[in-house]
Amino acid sequence: MSTYSVGSANFGRFWFGQTLFGFGTRIGTLGLSVTAVGPLDANTRQVGVLAAASTVCYLVIGLPAGAWVDRMPKRRTMMWAALTRCLTILVIPVLLLTGDLRIEVLYAVAVVVGVVSVFLDVASQSYVPVLVPEEDIGAANARLEATAQVSALGGPAVAGLLMRVVSAPVVMLVDALAHLVGLLSLGVTRDGERRPAPEEGGGRRHLTADIGEGLRFVRDQPVVRRLAVSMGVSNFFATLVSTLVPVLVMRTIGFDSFVLGLVMTCGAAGGVVGALLAPRARKRFSAGAVMSCGLLMAALFTVANPLAAAVSPHGKVLAGAVLLVGEFGLTVGALLFNVTQVSLRQSLCPKHLLGRMNASVRFVVWGSMPPAALVAGWLGSAIGVVGALWVGVVGSVATVLPILAVDRVMAASSAAPRTQEPQTQEPQTQEPKAQEPKAQEPKAAR
Repeated sequence: MSTYSVGSANFGRFWFGQTLFGFGTRIGTLGLSVTAVGPLDANTRQVGVLAAASTVCYLVIGLPAGAWVDRMPKRRTMMWAALTRCLTILVIPVLLLTGDLRIEVLYAVAVVVGVVSVFLDVASQSYVPVLVPEEDIGAANARLEATAQVSALGGPAVAGLLMRVVSAPVVMLVDALAHLVGLLSLGVTRDGERRPAPEEGGGRRHLTADIGEGLRFVRDQPVVRRLAVSMGVSNFFATLVSTLVPVLVMRTIGFDSFVLGLVMTCGAAGGVVGALLAPRARKRFSAGAVMSCGLLMAALFTVANPLAAAVSPHGKVLAGAVLLVGEFGLTVGALLFNVTQVSLRQSLCPKHLLGRMNASVRFVVWGSMPPAALVAGWLGSAIGVVGALWVGVVGSVATVLPILAVDRVMAASSAAPRTQEPQTQEPQTQEPKAQEPKAQEPKAAR
């Protein structure tokens, strides 16, 4: 299989397309939320249902998507997903012009966009080890994460500015255009990937067998298992908080959509800082230390959301400053964690299992988001937005517990295969591989 270095023009084309996807997705996510809260005047529960509709796909098709991605050329999968998202997003401004835009339409668009996002995300994460040589995986992920954060830096701000001139549904056109251009960029990217051959014996295994293999890898690989549990809990409480942030900013405190975009932009700036700091931190500290500190930092800065509501009666400027600082610190911590964990997972997993491993982890991680969004809507109505945010703060602190012993687990599993290797014939060779100084490479995540 031919690969291209991280400094090649070919990787640059893939990198450019991924940057556009990130830019468009940030605008589209903000546009959907503001369309619901603003023009359609959705209540707290409807906002929760919309957030759940965007992520329920990971529970429904997350696992089979990984098996399908492993069976299909990953670049073509990304292209079809980008095209589908582009066409689906266009429904919103069209219906705005005809006067037929309703909250039910947003639910439907969110579901379709969520489905194609599953394929786009799983395929793109699984494509990096196919496109670049193994020694370049960490650097490739670092570049992808840094520019994803740069695009996220400008996306919400641009969306907020545009929404002062045109309505939020019209801003969704930018999302559609970004995915169209990203699709064209993928079209001129080259790789040596071949469609996986059918299993020996005359045909492919059943889909459930492929899904089971991916799930067993996540279950049996001790580091990946701990990461999946930690990320599942983290995403539950992060979704609970993020679902209510637009309501907090635009209703509880009384800012407009521009300030909401500014808060998200400040968060993306923190993401850039986190992406730049992570490789350096990784050279000086262990993987477990970097990930634990990152998650704990993100959890502690989450307190800025309910704190902003508490200080808002004393001045909106102060409340806005608290929100900006909180979002910045939260994403610095989140990126310190993510930059390490995705590349770590990629280095632990055999290439033929990448799609299923990524999909299995995302089934756990992203699958926690729909119930979290519904809980957010219910809690927001039952105990108020600020009370629900405090629940998110307390829960976020617990996310670090499953990975506190990751370094000891890695050290133990590095020694175990040496004595058991003659009896091990399954693809457990990735465990000694994961304990080599892979941890010394700058690792990054998408």
